[in-house]
Amino acid sequence: MLRLKDLREDNELTQEACAKIAFISKNSYIRYEKEERVIPLDTLIYYAKYYNTSLDYLAGLTNSPKPYPKN
Repeated sequence: MLRLKDLREDNELTQEACAKIAFISKNSYIRYEKEERVIPLDTLIYYAKYYNTSLDYLAGLTNSPKPYPKN
């Protein structure tokens, strides 16, 4: 996912650090970032929470990085 890579670079994180955020291997993270594999929803949720953004933004469904309001 291009947004995943952009967020990683904006936060000056390595691919290894991003893999640790979601408890996955570095190779899996690299494949997700290159769009070689589909990211499971539970893994995507880790990144949405970490980056404080919405799943829609990570999936490219919106250009607004704002998170959903908390209830």
